[in-house]
Amino acid sequence: MSALVHDGTAILGRHLLRIRHAPAITVMTQTMPVVFLLFFGYVFGGALAMPGADYRAFLVPGMLVATAANGLMTGMFQAAQDTHRGVTDRLRTMPVSRAAVPLGQALADLVTSAVGMVPLLLVGLAMGWRIEGTAVGALGAFGLLLLFRFAATWAGILLGLASKSEEAAGQLGSATFMLPLLSNAYLPTDGMPGWLRTVAEWNPISAVTTAVRELFGNAPVPVDAAWPVTHPVAGALLWSLALIALCAPAAVGRYART
Repeated sequence: MSALVHDGTAILGRHLLRIRHAPAITVMTQTMPVVFLLFFGYVFGGALAMPGADYRAFLVPGMLVATAANGLMTGMFQAAQDTHRGVTDRLRTMPVSRAAVPLGQALADLVTSAVGMVPLLLVGLAMGWRIEGTAVGALGAFGLLLLFRFAATWAGILLGLASKSEEAAGQLGSATFMLPLLSNAYLPTDGMPGWLRTVAEWNPISAVTTAVRELFGNAPVPVDAAWPVTHPVAGALLWSLALIALCAPAAVGRYART
C-alpha cells in the first residue's frame, strides 16, 4: 500500500507537470464547455420550451455533467499517447507499482477537472443560474460530479490502453461527443421517440444529470421515466461505482500486460 501511495503520487505529479507544459490543450479543454454553455444558453435557449433563465437553470447542471463525462475522452487520449510513444514501456521496466500508473493519471484528471468547474460555474452564475437547494445538496452534487468524472476517466484509460494507435483513440474519443446528446443533459427526454427516450434515460449521463439538478434544486425528478432517472441519486451512484469496479481493475490488468 505504501508503494502504491508513493508511486501514485509521483505519477500524479508527472501528469500535473504534463498539463503545465501543455497550456494550449488545457486552455482549450477549459474554455470549450464555457463556449458550449453560452451557445446553447443564448442561441438555443430562446427557441426551446423552457426559454431564458429557466432553460439556463436546466442547462447548467447538464453542461457540468457533460464536462465530467469528457473524462472518457481525456483518459483515453492520454493513456493511448503514453502507450504508443513508449512511456508505458519505460515505466514498466521501473520498480513502479502497476496500479499506481493508471491511478495517478485518474487522480490528476480529477484535480484538473475540479479546477475546471470553476469558470463554468462562474459563467453559469452570470447567465442567471442559481443553486436553489440546500448547501448539503450542493456539496452532494459536486461530489457526484467528481465521482462520475473519476469513473469516466477509468473507462477512458482502459479504452486508451486497448487502442491500436493514437489516431484510433483520438477518433473514438471524438465520437464520445455524442453521448451527452443522447441524454437529458441538454433537452428533456419526454419529447423523444419511445425507443430513443429509453436509450437516453438508460444513459448514465441522464441519471447523473437528473441527480445534480435535483440536488441543486433546479428541476424536479421526472415521474414517468426509466428507473435510473426516477431514482437519480441512487442511479448515479450505481452507474459510477459500477464503472469504477469494472474498469479500474481491467485497466490495471491491461497496463500490466501491455
